Amino acid sequence: MSALLNNAGHVLAAGAALVTAGIFSGAAAKAEPVDIELVLAVDVSLSMSPAELEIQRHGYAAALTHDSVLRAIADGAHGRIAVSYVEWAGTTTQHVVVPWTLIAGREDAERVAAQLSRNPPNSARRTSISAALEFGGDLFAESGFEGMKRVIDISGDGPNNQGAPVTEVRDRLVRQGITINGLPLMTNGGFDSGYDVANLDRYYADCVIGGPGAFMIPVNDWTQFPEAVRRKLVLELAAGPPPTDQMHPPVILAQAMSASDCLAGEKMWRNRYWMMDAQ
Repeated sequence: MSALLNNAGHVLAAGAALVTAGIFSGAAAKAEPVDIELVLAVDVSLSMSPAELEIQRHGYAAALTHDSVLRAIADGAHGRIAVSYVEWAGTTTQHVVVPWTLIAGREDAERVAAQLSRNPPNSARRTSISAALEFGGDLFAESGFEGMKRVIDISGDGPNNQGAPVTEVRDRLVRQGITINGLPLMTNGGFDSGYDVANLDRYYADCVIGGPGAFMIPVNDWTQFPEAVRRKLVLELAAGPPPTDQMHPPVILAQAMSASDCLAGEKMWRNRYWMMDAQ
């Protein structure tokens, strides 16, 4: 009798496992195909003013609803993309402002733009590019979409100064097939806060971006920001590698060899004893 009960238990357990597997495989099969799954990871560290944080929000809202971006979406194989917008600062500060959302036309894009305008951006201490990349990488597992490309777009105005070394996280995500593009914000007008690197664009090219066709567009002045965001989105949605042209702002591809000190931010933070803990 005991053996019969045990056998019945095994049969029921096996049946439950098959049902559970069927549920999960069915859920996986329902992942909606899109041309790209795109995480927009935006720096909100204390080094940026409230006005600059608003410029970022408005810049992305304007770019996503711009005719050139909407045409690029429509020209894709599926004619739709999935987007999530995340604001980040230190290792424990990642806030999803726009959860995964399908954009297949102007109405969808305007809904995303409205979400970006709904509440003012928050600001927080420190700069952990590596934690932002890790968070962005984890978001793909819960997107509910299946993109032909998976891309993290990361913008920031300084080097990594908290968390894991940025190159370690970048390389791990690239091995997973994720591309990382960048938007380094060299917008301090020549003012050196003590936590900056001299050539943030070179730092991003050498230490942050990576993966197939990875590129970055530096922003030297906030007036360039809307155009840079718009151009970056169009290039990401286009087939093939981005052009290395002379347009302004320029497109810079990922470097095969690192020439920058990818631990520069961490070293400056360790030597901060003469500075205020402000960034």
